[in-house]
Amino acid sequence: MKKTLLIPALILLSNNIKANQDTTTVDLGEIIIKENRIEIPFNKVSRNVSIISRKDIETTPARSIQEVLSFTPGVDVRQRGVSGVQSDIGIRGGGFEQTLMLINGIKMTDPQTGHHIMNIPIPLQAIQRIEVMKGPASRIYGQNAYAGAINIVTTLPETKTLNIQAYGGDFGMKGISAVSSLPVNLPFGKYRQTLSVSHDASNGHWYNSDYKVSNVFYEGGLDLNDKNEVRTMIGYTDRSFGANGFYTNSFPDQWESVQTFLASLSHTYNHENLNIQTRAYWRRNTDEFRLRRNEPAFFTNNHVSDVLALEANGRYESNLGTTGLGIEGRQESIDSNNLGERKRSFLGVFAEHRIEFLEDFDFRAGVYSNYYNEYGWKHFPGAELGYQINNSSRLYTNYGASYRIPSFTDLYYQDPSNLSNPDLVPEEAQSFEFGYKFNNKGLRLELVYFNRFTKNLIDWNREPSDITPNPNQWTPRNISEVTFQGIEAGLQYILKLGGKNFKLTEVSVSYNYIDANLNQAPGLESRNTLSALRHQAIAGIRSEFLGNFETNIKARYVERMALDPYFLLDARIDYNRLKTFGLFAEASNISNSDYVEAGFVQMPGRWFRAGISLNLFQ
Repeated sequence: MKKTLLIPALILLSNNIKANQDTTTVDLGEIIIKENRIEIPFNKVSRNVSIISRKDIETTPARSIQEVLSFTPGVDVRQRGVSGVQSDIGIRGGGFEQTLMLINGIKMTDPQTGHHIMNIPIPLQAIQRIEVMKGPASRIYGQNAYAGAINIVTTLPETKTLNIQAYGGDFGMKGISAVSSLPVNLPFGKYRQTLSVSHDASNGHWYNSDYKVSNVFYEGGLDLNDKNEVRTMIGYTDRSFGANGFYTNSFPDQWESVQTFLASLSHTYNHENLNIQTRAYWRRNTDEFRLRRNEPAFFTNNHVSDVLALEANGRYESNLGTTGLGIEGRQESIDSNNLGERKRSFLGVFAEHRIEFLEDFDFRAGVYSNYYNEYGWKHFPGAELGYQINNSSRLYTNYGASYRIPSFTDLYYQDPSNLSNPDLVPEEAQSFEFGYKFNNKGLRLELVYFNRFTKNLIDWNREPSDITPNPNQWTPRNISEVTFQGIEAGLQYILKLGGKNFKLTEVSVSYNYIDANLNQAPGLESRNTLSALRHQAIAGIRSEFLGNFETNIKARYVERMALDPYFLLDARIDYNRLKTFGLFAEASNISNSDYVEAGFVQMPGRWFRAGISLNLFQ
């Protein structure tokens, strides 16, 4: 009897408690894009950047970072199953090896393969926002920020908080997560800390697609004084899943288990016009793959990769503008029964400067220089020019050169279906972008044209055959060249249309078109290059009703090169999202579409999940 009365009592109580402030409703123009050196207000950035706010994350019909990103214009998310158990991320036609993932500016690059860059050890609830930088970012972040970069940003709250969520749904899906913060006043400074944990599991939406995902993330920051701050991060994720159709459809009992560990320590000095940050981090990834889940002796790959890095970045503001300088040292290694024992080291140097002139213009230019003993020094310049037409309108253009080192899998992986190629050279690209932004009274509009020319693009291809299945092996090669060009148009309108019982609060729509002109040896079959996005349309509607309810409806049309198009409709409803006790429900693929995003995995039809949330704070 007591249990049956608990939930109604909490609902009544929550209606009388002051709602937690929804801090993510602030104007995007107030957000500072936190690059590793120069920091720029969002409304003065001279390139195409999407911001996924805390409110977006909380109200999107999604249970993972990957699913949240799938609603971002120009981002191609290819999931092998639900809830982002393993997903590949591409930007503007780029592949999963050409996108750089970061956590608070720390690179999550995996030297084994880009399949592992989304092994993010942070529960969705602990993320403050996600910054998606489209186009070349090598000048800003270094190698592998080839077609774009995605930076996950977390914050350390000033107050004590505790947020708990639990949910269940179709396919035996269940999950629980908790995010807590506990600031402490110490004799030598204020220490802020956050601990986040989560566990998600499912029986799977088809044969051998079950999964278990656990995350632990700790972050702490000590303000020593007004000038000095020390910050640390420790994260761990454990993912085990049935991999039916992930890499081949010949073995439906594939299985994989991946563990990723991340630790970092940083110091920031900030005084007057000078900011210097130094940091060190270590990332380890352990991967076990079995071709037959219950027969490891039949075929098993075991890989352990390590990344150790030291960085120093600084900026100085003067009457001549803002100058940014940086240096990084990085060592990557792998111990694998298939790839062998490999090591490589990199040195990178950054320099850039930004000025504002003639009142309405701003110009930023810089270069990233990289040294790798196999290829010597390589230099990658870039520049951005912006013109503020008025308080609402802005024109911008930019150019950048980008660079990607082949992964250890590209260079050395070999099995009966794949042949290695240790003679690969890095990919290099020249990119250009021109755009227009409008932002006034809740209406945001952006139009962009982009062009990326690549030489030495790495793609897995093979000779055609009249025999089915094709007996020829896939081999990674530096194909001669490819040009991606396209347009992006996006509109977002934040409004309060309606009465007391119903309000339409946001309408958004975007469209992306990408064209690829591939020049390679005739007759070769390509595994990756010609499967990029061609058309992508995304629309969303948010509303509030009866005071405590919020809805978010999302629709997507996706058409990839050489693949069948599909349409998806998703929705979420929240009750008391910011109050002490809340409820939510989500529906995915309401349109019940038949589609494949990656590999040979048939994605599920219509499916549902629902849960509760508790927000406890002082």
